[in-house]
Amino acid sequence: MTENRHQKLGLSDEEVLDMYRTMLLARRIDERMWLLNRSGKIPFVISCQGQEAAQVGASYALDREQDYVAPYYRDMGVVLSFGMTAKDLMLSGFAKAEDPNSGGRQMPGHFGQKSNRIITGSSPVTTQVPHAVGFALAAKMEKKNFVSLVTLGEGSSNQGDFHEGLNFAGVHKLPVIVMVENNKYAISVPLEKQLACEKVSDRAIGYGMPGYTVDGNDPLAVYEAVKGAADRARNGEGPTLIETVSYRLTPHSSDDDDRTYREREEVEEAKKKDALVTFKAYLQEVGVLTEDKDKELEDEMKSLINEATDYAEQAPYAEAESALKYVYAEDE
Repeated sequence: MTENRHQKLGLSDEEVLDMYRTMLLARRIDERMWLLNRSGKIPFVISCQGQEAAQVGASYALDREQDYVAPYYRDMGVVLSFGMTAKDLMLSGFAKAEDPNSGGRQMPGHFGQKSNRIITGSSPVTTQVPHAVGFALAAKMEKKNFVSLVTLGEGSSNQGDFHEGLNFAGVHKLPVIVMVENNKYAISVPLEKQLACEKVSDRAIGYGMPGYTVDGNDPLAVYEAVKGAADRARNGEGPTLIETVSYRLTPHSSDDDDRTYREREEVEEAKKKDALVTFKAYLQEVGVLTEDKDKELEDEMKSLINEATDYAEQAPYAEAESALKYVYAEDE
């Protein structure tokens, strides 16, 4: 019998089943978006596939009623965990007026939803790091008990915003968790051409904070690391750098051909470690996920995503005149 790891972490059977459900929802939405893109119905997809475990494991370790998150463009698992819906994401994919992120103005993956404390992201990578650090500074100044989580890809950890943000957070001991989702490729650049150090987490010592590298295909390992970091942050012990190592199972985006820079055998080998396979197997072995429940979940996903797709496809686009809104201040 498999060791019951989730109960040792204080997670109930219902909680880990809900984690799996959110991971599955993210995967199935993503898969549908690729089909819609290839059929000419939506313009662009940038995938979460292969990274759902890290995204959901981290989110469930936070207080999703009060903490803030600054996600990067692949973080469908994060924003679903924080309260976005399949309908919200489909409206974004179709660039419709009801898109809660930007009213159809931004490309998919530019998440932002004030009601769920999802900090608005931008196109230049890593700008979300100083934003999340700013939220953590506000928490400290206002003596509030929330923490902020910011995520980014390992390629982005070479940008100036990353270093400035971590240095400021370290100096001021701010309650922020910086999670680097290392998926091995910065578009087409492999990890060994991105870093001179062995791990992204090695950089933590330079900013006076602990750094950890964990298996990004294991949602329970990510949960444990982020839970510990959140506890440290709330106790006034400052920031933490966490690196989750997984693999990007799709091309960089729907406009990329990954066959030009990686072998098919490498991708197929990575699929064996896919968390949608391994975490499902764990839940089955500990008796949490039965065959009937598995079928029920898949049926639920299909129904949810069909409904969301139909709704978003038929929803109206923003009126042309609205392009001038939210750019300049308007008279009351």
